[in-house]
Amino acid sequence: MSIKTFVTGFPRIGKKRELKFAIESYFKGELAACELEKTAAELRAYGWKKQQSAGINFIPSNDFSFYDNVLDTAFTFGIVPERYKALALNELDTYFAAAHGYQGEKGDVKALPMKKWFNTNYHYIVPEISDNDNFELKAENSAVKAFKEALSLGIKTVPTVIGPYTFLRLATYTGSKKAADFALQAATAYSKLALELANAGAEYISFAEPALVFDVTDDEKELFKSIYEAILSSGAKIKTILTTYFGDIRDVYSEVIKLGFDAINLDFIEGKKTIELLETGFPKDKLLFAGIVCGKNIWRADYSVKNELIAKIQRIVPQENLVIGTSCSLLHVPYTTAEETKLDSDVLKHFSYAEEKLVEIKEIANGDEAALKANKALFESERTAKDNAVRNAVNALNDSDFERKPSFYEREKIQHKEFNLPLFPTTTIGSFPQTKEVRSNRAAYKKGTITKEQYVEFNQKKIAECIKLQEEIGLDVLVHGEFERNDMVEYFGTQMNGYLFTQNGWVQSYGTRCVKPPVVWGDVSRRCAMTVEWSVFAQKQTQKIVKGMLTGPVTILNWSFPREDISLKEQALQIGLAIREEVLDLEKNGIKIIQIDEAALREKLPLRHADWHSEYLDWAIPSFRLVHAKVKPETQIHTHMCYSEFNDIIRDIDAMDADVITFEASRADLKILDALKAADFRTEVGPGVYDIHSARVPSVEEIVEALEKMLLRVEKSKLWVNPDCGLKTRGEAETVPSLQNLVAAAKLIRNKY
Repeated sequence: MSIKTFVTGFPRIGKKRELKFAIESYFKGELAACELEKTAAELRAYGWKKQQSAGINFIPSNDFSFYDNVLDTAFTFGIVPERYKALALNELDTYFAAAHGYQGEKGDVKALPMKKWFNTNYHYIVPEISDNDNFELKAENSAVKAFKEALSLGIKTVPTVIGPYTFLRLATYTGSKKAADFALQAATAYSKLALELANAGAEYISFAEPALVFDVTDDEKELFKSIYEAILSSGAKIKTILTTYFGDIRDVYSEVIKLGFDAINLDFIEGKKTIELLETGFPKDKLLFAGIVCGKNIWRADYSVKNELIAKIQRIVPQENLVIGTSCSLLHVPYTTAEETKLDSDVLKHFSYAEEKLVEIKEIANGDEAALKANKALFESERTAKDNAVRNAVNALNDSDFERKPSFYEREKIQHKEFNLPLFPTTTIGSFPQTKEVRSNRAAYKKGTITKEQYVEFNQKKIAECIKLQEEIGLDVLVHGEFERNDMVEYFGTQMNGYLFTQNGWVQSYGTRCVKPPVVWGDVSRRCAMTVEWSVFAQKQTQKIVKGMLTGPVTILNWSFPREDISLKEQALQIGLAIREEVLDLEKNGIKIIQIDEAALREKLPLRHADWHSEYLDWAIPSFRLVHAKVKPETQIHTHMCYSEFNDIIRDIDAMDADVITFEASRADLKILDALKAADFRTEVGPGVYDIHSARVPSVEEIVEALEKMLLRVEKSKLWVNPDCGLKTRGEAETVPSLQNLVAAAKLIRNKY
């Protein structure tokens, strides 16, 4: 008898990013809402049918979203800030206003904040709860609608919903009330949802509670228990699954197994202590959903390792009570390797995207002998040869490779004298709008329909125009615009040994933003200079300083699919050595300010505080320092971070020893400024004064107000003025007036101070 199988969630953007393009067409008024919904329905049906044909027993529904599942949950239970409802838009447009802001005839509102989803590259919309809010289930909600939709296709799914504990823990509170004050009404609303699903014919409901893998305090434990004691005693005739992922639930395991859940979903990939917890006992009357196939990486599973794990589990849980599947949602991997027609078969045989993982789950569950034999042969083969020169270089690193001299304060004095910039210098983060014309030029060169000379000539023309535009706007420190770059990681990876690139390896980062993470295939090294030619050309166009623009080693690694055969630390140091060569080349060629972006620094930060340094920061921070430790004191090093929570690692960020750091702050209400002040932050800072992920144009007054708030917490000699991220995804129509207002605001503040 084979083991039953499940999937936590399935990708939703479409194999060719159909959802992204449909939503963006809707935003432009080119697509009607009914057509957008038609595309969405097709994508949902595709996922359900694909899982059904693969023989998956427990198929999720309600894992689809037009933007984000946490935001969906907020709208499902009526937790929508009044400012969005006051726009008097239709429901879909109100939803999108909360997701990315709105500026039009109905009003002007910023988007809700956006943060990293646990330790992934996905971003969620942070719900906002006021004292006047009440959890009330919508008359027509996505969970019931999706279940009925799948049922009409002959597929009985497991509706899944972000659980009330996780929702309340991730939310921000604008009044005096906190999570515990909303526990009872949240439990009541979720119970009503469970009842509606039962009435619709659902056998199971899955409550996703990944927040249980965080450190859980006694108060939080009581909050969790009180919510689920209420839900599980509500009388709804539906079986309940508690779903966790991204780690183990060591702080609440004993409480969880005593509650009345019918099934418990545990992560055996990132849950370091999950097997130990299981060995303390597991109820005989519950199903165990064991996440044993990695939902976050694209490498084939080693069946022999998985079978050993299943054997351990079955010593505690009988086979009839065991269900195996993914460690988390497959949202974090691409659709299928069938779309990768340009990669060699010897490469592809090592890859497993979402659809291939369905096959892996079923083959493991069935104990398929032929599949096991083929898998064993795959893992016995040599995938890639070692680069001994790279490994020797990493092994030869010593303390001096990570320490920049002279001290920060000495460098700061030298650089202020060297650059003589005005108070509150203005700059941007790096990229300028990537127009259709820019993308077409890059695509034509890639296809070979234009020569390299034509490609370079076009980009140089765009760079010159970009420099001229910035001078006209009045920015103090300029950028070249990055017209040659498709992606801040892929661009560098294509010029380094050890990387592979896919055609259609798209995953969702947030909303309509999709990324195609490169794959770390072997040992990494730089082949040649990667950015010097463009930066030098840009600098020749102006008397003002032009920043050299690089991506840091931690972000390159965290936004790639990493190897599993060597440590993350070793991979980061290899990339760090490659980027260090580029930094020194830029400096040698007269580039005086070099920005090394570490947008994803926090991404792999362990979810439990005790592991932060030993498992991550103790190598991530040095990997960044390695990149710039050898530059001259006159060379100013900038870095940038976006959409994450930095407050609790602010001292570690200061220890990166950059000269200037810019970061996202506008959507988080500048809360990081308090952390900067409390930590006596020494690095010069540029908290983003407006949100570039929205098409709205900030007013001069709005930016002045933000700067005034900053100056209450940041010394005036250390404050830079900039947007909160690159302008690549924005249009020229909003970019120019936004930057003009930014410069005007900086001048007003200069006159005052």
